[in-house]
Amino acid sequence: MAKVSGVTVNWKPFLLGPVFAAQGLADSPFNIYPIKGANMWRDMARICERENIPLQRPGIFPANSVLAAKLAMVGGVDGWIAGFSRAVYTANFAHNQDISKSETLIEILTSMGLNPQEVFERANGPEGAGLRQQTEDAIKNGVFGAPSFQVGAELFWGNDRLEHAIDWALSHR
Repeated sequence: MAKVSGVTVNWKPFLLGPVFAAQGLADSPFNIYPIKGANMWRDMARICERENIPLQRPGIFPANSVLAAKLAMVGGVDGWIAGFSRAVYTANFAHNQDISKSETLIEILTSMGLNPQEVFERANGPEGAGLRQQTEDAIKNGVFGAPSFQVGAELFWGNDRLEHAIDWALSHR
């Protein structure tokens, strides 16, 4: 959608745990507030059905995504972050795979034609270490959930706001 509109997306992985902690939350709001959580899962099911995206509620939610996010940092440098992020989503939310496990992430990287050992080494070095700063920047910029889209000083939250973010980017260049 962004590409068709001529809008460049700069993917910036961040961790939701520290974002929630900055709001005084010890868990996902969808777990803390059961009514909100039930509606979120139903809403996700409707969205996925409309978009023909498979959905299976993961056994672990939220998953520990630290390693996946560090790997995504490398993908941001090399240009494969979007495909990797979609594959991690699919593993977690369509196939109920544990994305905190190296084996799951190795399988994803291998399926993308990448060298998992090299990517893991880089993720455990300076490239992956940048995740902490990006998480701090997200908190500073008012991010409170994912996905979030920032266009200048404007923050848009939720998959249903992607079109609004693109429209804003196009009309406020």
